[in-house]
Amino acid sequence: MDRRDLLLLVVGVTAVSFSAVLVREADAPSFAVAFYRCAMASVILVPLGLLRHRDEYRRLSPRQWRLAVGSGVVLAAHFATWISSLSFTTVAASAVLVQTLPLWVAAFGRFVGERPTRRALTGMAIAVVGTVIIAGGGFRGGSRAVLGDLLALAGAIFAAIYVLLGRSLRQQLSLVTYSSIVYAAAACVLGVVMLVSGTAFLGYPSETWLMFVLITAGPQFLGHTTFNYLLGHVRASIVAVALLAEPVGATILAWVILGEPPGAATVIGGAVVLIGVYVAIAAESRAVDVAPVE
Repeated sequence: MDRRDLLLLVVGVTAVSFSAVLVREADAPSFAVAFYRCAMASVILVPLGLLRHRDEYRRLSPRQWRLAVGSGVVLAAHFATWISSLSFTTVAASAVLVQTLPLWVAAFGRFVGERPTRRALTGMAIAVVGTVIIAGGGFRGGSRAVLGDLLALAGAIFAAIYVLLGRSLRQQLSLVTYSSIVYAAAACVLGVVMLVSGTAFLGYPSETWLMFVLITAGPQFLGHTTFNYLLGHVRASIVAVALLAEPVGATILAWVILGEPPGAATVIGGAVVLIGVYVAIAAESRAVDVAPVE
């Protein structure tokens, strides 16, 4: 794994670590946050794609269109379920469950020809243990909490499918073409969800619109789009396990920005997560990769 890809992993994880803080600062309905982060990204990427990759759009096979649009639908489902889970369960419980992503990638990876090594699975297990330690006593009973936990778990499953579809398609499509279709499809799905649920599209204060822009620029572009780029260069399991470091970054940012200092369990769990991430990435980066697609 070359230094550029490793640096991009760090940039991507850092960017998505801002997501929870920015969502909280936005103080807007979860569907609206999800919709605008995808819609604003589409407004930029779709015209850019039509300008620079018009011929590539024309060459896409019906199967590639189906997979790309399907990836967008799955991304919309991930955002809708994960962000909504925060309204029902604790942040700690939601973070633990959504970060089971690498386990689902490992489970589903065989369908796209990827099987994590034993050492990589060991690293994933260590990292998951770390997230459980971070959660500490965050789990609380009750039917609302159970619903939130199930939504977070569904978010992890959708994220795994999204990553694996991206790994498959990014070996065939350029970054802009793939990302523009995926984000546009996700925005369309989330727009329909907002209409059905009666969520307002307008009427938010200027501070909320600023948060929408920052979420798009940071977690969406520097985060998700960076990961989409990496999926054309490295194995899906590497991207998935790197995301296990997100709770660590989010905790640090919450301390600095929101004044929420981490407890002992968070510090210890964060160290365990980083150890697991290192073990898994070191193992997976030794696997043979396909030729990258720019």
